Amino acid sequence: MANINEIAKQAGVSVSTVSRVLNNHPYVSEDKRAAVQKVIDELDYTPNRAAIDLIRRETRTIGVIMPYNNNQAFDQLLHGILNMSIEQDYSVTVLPTKYNKDKEISYLNMLKNKQLDGIIITSRSNDWESIIPFTKYGMIVACEYTDHPEIGCSYLDRYSSYLDVFQLLKEKGHTTVAFTTARGLESKSTQQTIAAYKNVFGELRPELHISDCYSMEDGSNAAKKLLSMNPRPTAVYANGDEVAGGFYQYALSIQLKVPDDLAIIGQENQPIGIGLGLSTVDHQLVKVGEQAFNLIISKSREKQKIPYRIIHRLSI
Repeated sequence: MANINEIAKQAGVSVSTVSRVLNNHPYVSEDKRAAVQKVIDELDYTPNRAAIDLIRRETRTIGVIMPYNNNQAFDQLLHGILNMSIEQDYSVTVLPTKYNKDKEISYLNMLKNKQLDGIIITSRSNDWESIIPFTKYGMIVACEYTDHPEIGCSYLDRYSSYLDVFQLLKEKGHTTVAFTTARGLESKSTQQTIAAYKNVFGELRPELHISDCYSMEDGSNAAKKLLSMNPRPTAVYANGDEVAGGFYQYALSIQLKVPDDLAIIGQENQPIGIGLGLSTVDHQLVKVGEQAFNLIISKSREKQKIPYRIIHRLSI
């Protein structure tokens, strides 16, 4: 089997020149690069990538911890990360956890074992005290705010966005407002949504909050439950545009008019929301993902806040 010593001999160059060509080093003359590449092609040589990674002390691979990928919010974060990885010639490895703490720790050990250059955590199940020790092995960046100096973060102010939505609905005269979330009280975003609701409307009637909503079907089922109440809510804040789309379809099926009989606001400015004319809160998660990637490769522990925006359409 060919090795770089043989390639160097046949190409009439030094071993270090062959190494530079294999690592795409810029400081190699075009004639030497061409001579080395010609011999590589003739010998059908395939470099040992693990050995090359060991020499240059990087894998050019970033891990992305995410609970699941059938969720528009996490899909948008991943989209932003992939945008930048292509530009910067990095590979991305998706590390799904389903919020399993042990699985999450096993992925962090990939950083310790030098299998990854860094890890982006889109959502976590472990506390920071369990995660921070891994920062000595490589960069860890979060897609939520943390004041721990060891962790860089690209984040948005979710609580303020929830507060703005509920305040908007109150200003439009709504007093009975329902909302949906993906997870229950174990989720920080759910806790923030409830806190924002109470800040604007006072105490929350438990039946006005429905969790485990991810899809149009979930939105339709939630609408069926909520709109059978007496009195029924006159507005709903859905945790995604697909969920909001399910609300919209069910409302039409029972002859309700949007927004006259039911105001609907979704999240993340998805195509279904645009097509149906649904108002939405765009948390600009693609930008959050892009900035998280930039923090990783620049080895920065900065705290980068990404602004959100409320997009007004026909549904409120």
